[in-house]
Amino acid sequence: MREKVIVIGAGIGGLCTAMMLAPSGREVVVLERDGPVETADPDELFKTWKRVGVGHLRQSHAFLARLRTIMKAEHPRLLEQLMDLGVRELPFENMLTEKQQAKYQATDGDAELTIITSRRTTLEMAMRRYVESMPNVTLRSGFLVRTLITNKGDDGIFDVSGVEGEENGAPVTLTADVVVDAAGKSGFTIEQLMEEGAGIREESETAGILYFTRHYRFLPGKSEPDRRANPPPTGDLGFLKFGVFPGDNGNFSITIAIPEVEMEMRKSILDPEIFHNITLLLPGLRPWTTAEQSEPTSKVFGMGDLISRWRDMVVDGKPAARGYFALGDTLVRTNPLYGRGCSFAAVSAQALRQTLDTTADPVARALRFHQRVMAELHPFYIVQRRQDRSAMKRARRALTPNARQSFRSKLIESFVEDGVKIALRSDTRLLREAMRGFHMLEHPEKWLRKPRNLAGVLYYWARGKRLNAAAYPPKPGPERTEMMMALELDYKADMARTAEALAA
Repeated sequence: MREKVIVIGAGIGGLCTAMMLAPSGREVVVLERDGPVETADPDELFKTWKRVGVGHLRQSHAFLARLRTIMKAEHPRLLEQLMDLGVRELPFENMLTEKQQAKYQATDGDAELTIITSRRTTLEMAMRRYVESMPNVTLRSGFLVRTLITNKGDDGIFDVSGVEGEENGAPVTLTADVVVDAAGKSGFTIEQLMEEGAGIREESETAGILYFTRHYRFLPGKSEPDRRANPPPTGDLGFLKFGVFPGDNGNFSITIAIPEVEMEMRKSILDPEIFHNITLLLPGLRPWTTAEQSEPTSKVFGMGDLISRWRDMVVDGKPAARGYFALGDTLVRTNPLYGRGCSFAAVSAQALRQTLDTTADPVARALRFHQRVMAELHPFYIVQRRQDRSAMKRARRALTPNARQSFRSKLIESFVEDGVKIALRSDTRLLREAMRGFHMLEHPEKWLRKPRNLAGVLYYWARGKRLNAAAYPPKPGPERTEMMMALELDYKADMARTAEALAA
């Protein structure tokens, strides 16, 4: 008798799980609280699809190289269908500066560094249609999971054997051999386990940042500006980060990230006119959003509650549950600045398939899945959390009058800004090595631990700013006060509110 698997949630995590498990012959039932996809038109879908369970549906999205690699190896037909829908692939050479591009010679591994970018609605529609075509997968829309069916064993480990919920208003009970919780950041079923006393260890802290995204479409006859232009269409002003995300079918989105302590800016940026004016004040974005080039196609979508969170389902060698696996945002969350959420989900789903295929013992499965997740994802979580903490300190320092920076902090900042970043903008080999870590193809810090790579970074750092002058990108935008005045925001009131936030 084949195993039955219930998957809670048909977001990226749930769909990746179905794709990983379906070829193994298991019966997979995906339960999704929201309604079905009602149109095959990407533009219409973007406007109308209601996804209560995915609050960030219309934020910018990209599939890192690791996810594309998994997709290409496991489901190449899906990759073809994505391209047919107008989804974009951005190769490694698009990441090079103009100087690097002039001398660029491709290597065999460069194709592995290609990313996929599109509107999330188009990506998810293609994945859902693909999953629904699999013979041993059933996707039930309109199914709200209320509770897990649990029983606490004599050893203190909880056995999870199914779910109870509502389907189109009627109560339903489903049982299965395995329950996969891919409900995402708004899911509550894992919290049920924690409230019942399951041994789940959780740590979390704010990422210290808020996201704001608006979508645009190129006008007829207009094409995408050169992403290698100076200044580039991404940048960090300290009080504001920004980036362009090419989308499908002539669309693109711009995301602006603002520290939580930026009180006036975070309130005002939801105004579409102010958002648009900010893009015009940033030289890297202006070629994309001028009235002669493109037109806005959406309101400004804000996203808060951005936290880094890690949940250990095994503590001191003892699993919290048998027959239950959490993945995606249910298990781990990081700042979406680096776009790792979808890749985390895919890697976890692949690790789950490998675990289930290795052993049928429920305890051994829980232990091995935990080991795989720790090896594959935890290093990226730790690095991202460290970077968030550093960014929050920098933002607070910039907003604090006469703030003093320690020598150690200055040294680290100089190593990154004048060493690492300059080396990556100068040496294509070093960029290639660093991108393997960024795209989750290897440990995030492996590249810099290699003596040859570290020596290369130290070489550029030691050269100094004068000799490296050509490698520094132009200033990405105005100073904070200058931008506030240009946007006609109340600078004095902002300073008072920001001071209160810093004091708190």
